[in-house]
Amino acid sequence: MFTPLYTADEMRAAEEGHDVDAMMERAGRAVADAVLRRYPDARRIAGVCGRGANGGDGRIALRLLAEAGRETSEELDGADVVIDALFGTGFQGVPRDDAASSIERINSSRAPVVAVDLPSGVDASTGEVAGAVVDADVTVTMHASKVGLAIAPGRFHAGDVDVADIGIEPSETRNQLVTDGILRLVPRKRAGDTKYSAGSVLVVGGSRGTTGAVCLAAEAAFRADAGYVAVATHAESLPVVEARLLEAVKAPLAEVDRLARRASALAIGPGLGRGDDERALVGRLLRELDVPAVVDADALFELEPGDWPAPRVLTPHAGELARLLGKESEWVDAHRLEAVQSAVERFGCVVLLKGADTLVAAPGEGVLVSTAGTPALATAGTGDVLTGVVGAFLAKGMDARLAAAAAAYAHGRSAELGPERGLIASDLIEALPDVLA
Repeated sequence: MFTPLYTADEMRAAEEGHDVDAMMERAGRAVADAVLRRYPDARRIAGVCGRGANGGDGRIALRLLAEAGRETSEELDGADVVIDALFGTGFQGVPRDDAASSIERINSSRAPVVAVDLPSGVDASTGEVAGAVVDADVTVTMHASKVGLAIAPGRFHAGDVDVADIGIEPSETRNQLVTDGILRLVPRKRAGDTKYSAGSVLVVGGSRGTTGAVCLAAEAAFRADAGYVAVATHAESLPVVEARLLEAVKAPLAEVDRLARRASALAIGPGLGRGDDERALVGRLLRELDVPAVVDADALFELEPGDWPAPRVLTPHAGELARLLGKESEWVDAHRLEAVQSAVERFGCVVLLKGADTLVAAPGEGVLVSTAGTPALATAGTGDVLTGVVGAFLAKGMDARLAAAAAAYAHGRSAELGPERGLIASDLIEALPDVLA
């Protein structure tokens, strides 16, 4: 279900007791092999090497490339490939002026860049970038991937990531990358199930002009294999929702409590509205209903922590999380790991921070990272689809943290099956059954 994502401290612990020279030789060979494999026509290879172990890996790579008949140098002019070996996993903060100048020269070289372990300037433990940073085309990382290669903004500078075996045994890490194995945890319908026991979701939302949001969430819940989906919406929106949704039961918000009696999970917020009445309704449902709930979109607006009787999953994007934390969205983008952990501390529940890397955090647990998906997900309505999937998995009885992580992964994989350009949210819904199969 998961693969490890190492912090700098976890890598240091994993390396203890191993022959340092042997590890560096293997690391350098892995970098040299990557250069030869990916750029077979490159004749002149330049390396920018720091004074630490990362620089040592780079110098070994240059030696091996020279033995393979390539011209190697520290001069970047005219290089066919540049090896970035300035900083490794121990780097934190802002590069000093001389290092920043070297990073700028690397980025200005116009040659493909192969980074050793991480692009210089990326914090291995967080993905944060506080100053100058190398834009790598390929990163050869040692032993296993690092947190900073999976979480933005660091991941945006890594390019393709190759993981090199340098003779270290696997070990536990606090934060982990989600793989397709997590989808095996999603309960399947069994002989003897009814539409209610297979998962009953109540979606609450859909004000005038945003009825599409609640319809997308409801359809996604069905395609994520829920057995029963009901929608509680504004009275003026009901005719539109009635016409758009065939399989779901529909009723006005005034009847939300009646519909809730049949629900094994709630999905609150898509297109709901942000008025006083809507905020009061959200607060009451979260306080009073003893079933798990996913809280998204308008339901996150001015949300306050509460003593909730059942699991809650908040699914903000960066802007929504910034408002919840009293920060700017730019701060969240720059400190995604810290931001999602701060939200967990504030609200005491599972928080799913959407983005190119989706982070799922829960009290007392490490962060689960899903990198499934494509840039095509940057289109209206995809968040509503995710809400419906989370709701369906909660309704099936999954643990809230795992339900959120599985939903994020299924959502991303659905995008990967869709068109590269012109994807719309409904395309994800259509792909969900194939992903879950």
